[in-house]
Amino acid sequence: MTGAAPHIPVLLEPLLAAVAPVQGVWIDGTFGAGGYARGLLEAGADRVIGIDRDPDVFDMAAAWAGSYGARLTLVEGTFGALDSHVDAPVDGVVLDLGVSSMQLDRPERGFSFASDGPLDMRMSQSGESAADLVNGAGEALLADILFHYGEERAARRIARAIVKARSAAPIVTTAQLAAVVESCLPPRKPGQSHPATRSFQAIRIAVNDEFEELVSALGAAERVLKPGGWLAVVSFHSLEDRVVKRFFQQGVGQSGANRYAPERPEESARWEARNKGVTADRDELARNPRARSATLRTGRRTAAPARAPDRAALALPKIVRDGV
Repeated sequence: MTGAAPHIPVLLEPLLAAVAPVQGVWIDGTFGAGGYARGLLEAGADRVIGIDRDPDVFDMAAAWAGSYGARLTLVEGTFGALDSHVDAPVDGVVLDLGVSSMQLDRPERGFSFASDGPLDMRMSQSGESAADLVNGAGEALLADILFHYGEERAARRIARAIVKARSAAPIVTTAQLAAVVESCLPPRKPGQSHPATRSFQAIRIAVNDEFEELVSALGAAERVLKPGGWLAVVSFHSLEDRVVKRFFQQGVGQSGANRYAPERPEESARWEARNKGVTADRDELARNPRARSATLRTGRRTAAPARAPDRAALALPKIVRDGV
């Protein structure tokens, strides 16, 4: 590819194989370091519209983006409104969910416990920060966030410890938060992830309202794609993947709901989707350990009219943000 990418896009080769032949206009709704956008352009896309809410990514792309000329358009915005950035239906949409490697690798962004930095975690660099949430939310809300977004079984214990710690002094750095979480959990065994992994994931999701954005993006993709157009989504944890899987199930006429629920009227299928997610093979895992938790799902749009996602059937984690 033209230029050098600061990170390796996950599952790029399986994605390009799934949607081949790549052609027409594509939206890369999570532009990041541009790995998927460049992969699509090199594979034959006529044009890619790269969207990201992090303003830093466009400065980083300045060194190479111009080499594609009018074939690459960059837009600052959220992928939940991706259909508002084009004036005609498109041939494909790709979404790479979660936080990017370049965000994790910069301590000043406050996404990672690996290096100490300000407790920020804002993808857009605006609005409520992780420090605002950690120091302002009530104990019950913190526990709900940790449990529902991080699947953290010690959520109540950690929330209680956070409230106690912040009463002595505000928690304003990633190292402070990681230490509070770590104090609530058993020592890490060899090969296990850091004890704060789930808590940091949960707080990041809450700060960036990631599930609301995901549902909005899936609905926007359904509206903007041409008949025969592709949606490809790469997710990095089971909660995201479950939402994407159920979205496609709805679109092909499988509600995913329980058998005692009332039957729904038959609808024309809006998607042709593969039932099984794709994961990284041994070669990719050797090249890029970040791929170990990634799942790719793809679906192809039919000519049926778009419909808003059935939020109740998507199994979204439920958080009631009722103040502090």
